[in-house]
Amino acid sequence: MRRVLVRTCTVRVGDSRPCWCYATAAPHRGDESASPRGGTDRVTTDTDPSTAQSAGTWRLDTANGSMAPRSALDVLVDLNERVTTGRLAEYQPVPLGFTPLDKTIGTGLRAGELMLIGGAQGTGKTTMALQMARNIASGGQANVLYLCFEHDEAYLMNRLIAMESALAHLPHKTGAIKIQDVRKEILGTWIAEGTTAPQLANNPRLRPSLDRIARYGQNLFLLRGSQTASTIDNIRKLVQQHRELSGDRRLVVFVDYMQKVPQVPEPENESEKVTYIVNGLKDIALSENVPMVAIVAADKEGLKASRLRNFHLRGSSAINYEADIILILNEKYHIVAKVNIEFNPYQAQRFRDWVVISVEKNRGGQDNVDLEFEKHFEFSCFDPSGRTVQEKLIEERLYND
Repeated sequence: MRRVLVRTCTVRVGDSRPCWCYATAAPHRGDESASPRGGTDRVTTDTDPSTAQSAGTWRLDTANGSMAPRSALDVLVDLNERVTTGRLAEYQPVPLGFTPLDKTIGTGLRAGELMLIGGAQGTGKTTMALQMARNIASGGQANVLYLCFEHDEAYLMNRLIAMESALAHLPHKTGAIKIQDVRKEILGTWIAEGTTAPQLANNPRLRPSLDRIARYGQNLFLLRGSQTASTIDNIRKLVQQHRELSGDRRLVVFVDYMQKVPQVPEPENESEKVTYIVNGLKDIALSENVPMVAIVAADKEGLKASRLRNFHLRGSSAINYEADIILILNEKYHIVAKVNIEFNPYQAQRFRDWVVISVEKNRGGQDNVDLEFEKHFEFSCFDPSGRTVQEKLIEERLYND
């Protein structure tokens, strides 16, 4: 027997037991005269034993999965139980660590949401996604799985080391290590210590970054994508295994990048494949109750466009329908209106240091918002403080209807 609220009534005919019920304008099923005219009657949420079995058997089991409709009252009862027990993790958004972006999307990502990050080559898609993953892991609210088809785990770690060295000093860069210098320092550590069991922690330039990574490293999982093993079904199984191993610990999944996720057998065209992949990622997000973030490549038209937009993402139109949030990255210098730079060459040069992130779609809040973040790609990071774009930007949509 399921009960919801803490009010009682004795409106059943021939039964004085208290029942737990909701207020409603409809007459009580047990006795239409139990409430004074014009008053508020109540409907019990107790389950009639004679109908409990039939109500609980509305379920279809197939070889491809099960379908079990739930009444709105059952969902509401479960929600009340979550409030009672404090199991409300899915209602608490996971911040991405980019202040103005978090404010725009409602303080972070929620369970069941799919966020896509699109942009041309060199705009910092992987840099931004990896920094988001790092921020989530560092915040401690969730574990992160970063599945990357472009780089192996050691390369991502090199980028994290460079990132940590810069984030600790921004807006200044004193003491930061460039990504190419990280490799030199790692090799130098081995050469300097020879055969005496060299340790990275003994390198004074790397040590501060390593200490910071060690504080959250157990929350961040890196995985090189495979063109045979990293299918939608196997990503789902990894998420399910995480729940078995970590219990109620939340998980955020990053896929870098979506068009690389394999489908076996390979479909005849990319549009069909992308439709399958984006539907699969969204289904994992919903069914496994996890936020998903995926990088998406641009199509040929997008690479030639003056300003890349969400309709330039490569593959299927399903991308725009399935995603809850779509972020598009553009170099500010390339999309700022000429009126802002034609009389100030110095200002134009400064624009080269910024990337504009356009919130093209946002189911949970305001869209068509342009934010800008200063890039520090030599250290594999953005300045996370960012700000709203003040200058006028070109509007590519006007020419692509």
